[in-house]
Amino acid sequence: MSIGIVAAAYIAAAVLFILSLGGLSGQESAKRAVWYGIVGMALAVVATVFGPGMGNLLIVLIMVLAGAFLGQMVAQKVEMTEMPQLVAALHSFVGLAAVFIGFNAQFEMTRVAEIMASAPASLNETGLLAWLHDQGVDGFAGKVAHKTAVELNILKVEVFLGVFIGAVTFTGSIIAFGKLAGKVDGKAAKLPGGHMLNAAAAVGSLVLLIVYFNTGALWPLLVMTLLAFFIGYHLIMGIGGADMPVVVSMLNSYSGWAASAIGFSLGNDLLIVVGALVGSSGAILSYIMCKAMNRSFISVILGGFGGTTGPAMEVEGEQVAIDSDGVATALDEADSIIIIPGYGMAVAQAQQSVSELTKRLRAKGKNVRFAIHPVAGRLPGHMNVLLAEAKVPYDIVMEMDEINDDFPETDVAIVIGSNDIVNPAAQEDPNSPIAGMPVLECWKAKQVFVSKRGQGTGYSGIENPLFYKENTRMFYGDAKKSLDELLTKIS
Repeated sequence: MSIGIVAAAYIAAAVLFILSLGGLSGQESAKRAVWYGIVGMALAVVATVFGPGMGNLLIVLIMVLAGAFLGQMVAQKVEMTEMPQLVAALHSFVGLAAVFIGFNAQFEMTRVAEIMASAPASLNETGLLAWLHDQGVDGFAGKVAHKTAVELNILKVEVFLGVFIGAVTFTGSIIAFGKLAGKVDGKAAKLPGGHMLNAAAAVGSLVLLIVYFNTGALWPLLVMTLLAFFIGYHLIMGIGGADMPVVVSMLNSYSGWAASAIGFSLGNDLLIVVGALVGSSGAILSYIMCKAMNRSFISVILGGFGGTTGPAMEVEGEQVAIDSDGVATALDEADSIIIIPGYGMAVAQAQQSVSELTKRLRAKGKNVRFAIHPVAGRLPGHMNVLLAEAKVPYDIVMEMDEINDDFPETDVAIVIGSNDIVNPAAQEDPNSPIAGMPVLECWKAKQVFVSKRGQGTGYSGIENPLFYKENTRMFYGDAKKSLDELLTKIS
């Protein structure tokens, strides 16, 4: 492909990516938006692989096909409940790619500098170009060879930042994957020294940047990479399980900035644009989620949240159980019903049963709606995707701010596998890890039924006073089995 065709393809891909992000803001347009993203990425890959300056085409094609095959295999096997950890794992790939590309750029800069130093002094500009080509200096190396001293210094900064952000993203994403998959303890954990260790590593990285800028040596880049690996590990280890949705979003932003920094290094305009889109949209989403959880955005970036500040308030009373007959009777007598889905619904894969229950209740003339908290589940929009998959009508799926004031006039609230997003401790206990977090105030409904496996505290380990309130009844058991049993009693 000529440079003109590649530039046109890049512009088209960038527009498609922007349309994709815009379409994902609404459930009705999300499916179309995904296709915009797929077509845009296909354009970008084809234009890059077959564009000018590409070498080792056979190896590149083999890698692209292998990646596409593995991606399809993973997509077919991964359940919706495993999507958060899959996203975290994919972020780690972006971070590691940024590290590899940065080191490759460093090796190429060193190689080009050595070749340029041995170039015959008698060569004019045309002769030098031919001589460099004979020495294998083309592609990215060719771009490096034609840079001025100022441009090379800028490239060093770009490489350093790309590797730093990529390394933080890599280890941070690995720990996030471990926490989401249950392979790493979900509780916040810091080494002695806490933030001082992170600050020391960051200051050390800044000093290494100065050394690298002045010397161009490999060792400052290597040492900084190790420090950045530690920062990513320690930052995410210091964040509790209740806050993992924000972590996933923030890591998404980090991966975008890493890609953008490497785009500057490679001189790839599309990579710069796409990285900036991902980085900025991830940061904006993280800010929105922090606001929804009453968290400081800076605190999220620094990994300084997710722990308690004092002794938690003691919960009095006992959990009272109810069977499917009791729930069916209450639903039959109710006029207004609000269903609050959470990660427990995803684990049990109960969305189809929830959809069928909704259909039957609406057929009886009941006003049934869904209340979605911004951080329900372990991934932004997790519950919306599950409900859309189960064909729940979009118009009855409401955000927290739209429906929270309606609970006092609601006959029945049904909580399916949620804990923190319906926890009154957020308002009642200043020492709770979620103190001040806006929550769905379902306890204000006349009756509350909680579908829950057992009496445990759930993923975040935070006790929930809702389960002990006088108007709450615990509908114990696997969510899908419990709802299927309930459906037999609602015609």
